[in-house]
Amino acid sequence: MPLPAPASQHRPLEGLIVADFSRILAGPLATMTLADLGARVIKVERPGAGDDTRSWGPPFSEAGQATYFESVNRNKESLELDLADPADREVARALALRADVLVENFKVGGLDKLGLGYEELSAAHPGLVYASISGFGDREGASLAGYDFVVQALGGLMDVTGEAGGEAMKSGVALVDVLTAKDATIAILAALRARESTGRGSHVKVNLLSSLQGALVNQGQAYLGAGVLPTRKGNVHPSIAPYQSLRCADAPLAVACGNDGQFKRLCAELGLAGLEADERFATNPARVRHREELEVLLEGGLASDTAACWQERLTAVGVPAGKVATIAEGVEYARELGLEPELVVHDDAGAPVGRQFRHPATWVPAFEAPAAAPPALGAHSDAVRAWLEAGA
Repeated sequence: MPLPAPASQHRPLEGLIVADFSRILAGPLATMTLADLGARVIKVERPGAGDDTRSWGPPFSEAGQATYFESVNRNKESLELDLADPADREVARALALRADVLVENFKVGGLDKLGLGYEELSAAHPGLVYASISGFGDREGASLAGYDFVVQALGGLMDVTGEAGGEAMKSGVALVDVLTAKDATIAILAALRARESTGRGSHVKVNLLSSLQGALVNQGQAYLGAGVLPTRKGNVHPSIAPYQSLRCADAPLAVACGNDGQFKRLCAELGLAGLEADERFATNPARVRHREELEVLLEGGLASDTAACWQERLTAVGVPAGKVATIAEGVEYARELGLEPELVVHDDAGAPVGRQFRHPATWVPAFEAPAAAPPALGAHSDAVRAWLEAGA
């Protein structure tokens, strides 16, 4: 008989050491992901100032830190180093040579000038996985500053975001930074896996523009594969109908019919039974062609009740639908579904000091996820220096 599964397991990345030379969002989110999975992450910060996002507020939490900084820096140690100072550079080098992974988003070539580039470090530490994050790569775009908003504009994302005929809009969060962080994390984990068989690390390079374009999926492939240049359509899907927001008696409702069966059930619930047999609406391609006519009919049915009531009614008959909620309502909905969207972070003494969204993955068997609050600037400098001086 097979052995019973253990009730818990070690943290997946326990024992891994990460030297975090990144700041702002993409790099820190990648390293926080590694920290959430058990890696020891040591964040190198400028003396007296630290990561730029420490001052990006309001809002500020009860702990007095910018919530922007807090969102991507839990479970880390903060080490203040002035990389312009030769002595501190030696500490930085010692950290890099003890690390399994180094993550940086300096200007391209910036760490090379400080003796902390990939070629020099990998010569002394062949197993190092060195991850560089830039805005536009290390070729012709090497000198360009990588800001999410600008990349959304230049990469085409804004051009397909917003109301039809209206102004191009950015996403509600720095989505390209988030996507780049996830790409970087995936690449780092793959490099660590390759190291197990080769004994050698890699220089992993990701950039915001490539991560954006890799995430354009169907919209990007419409252009590459069919020569179709997508346009802004608001909340309307370019290839599925109805897959959009529709007005109810009080507010809009997101309705997503991915197949003919769902559409038939939608029509029945709205008192429009038989509409699915109309040749204009019998198939998805037909519904896309006659979207405006369909929208009028559907909104006529939805006008009789509120968005919340329609969400309940349509969900009950297997039609995906949801009212447009606030973040607070979204958190409560996740709780109702038993998804445990948040965790409580603790200070060094173990006292609870705030709430954060947890890493979204769950594991079976489970492991006890770390939950250390984002560090105060330089809070671990003495301890990290002592550890480095003590050697292996």
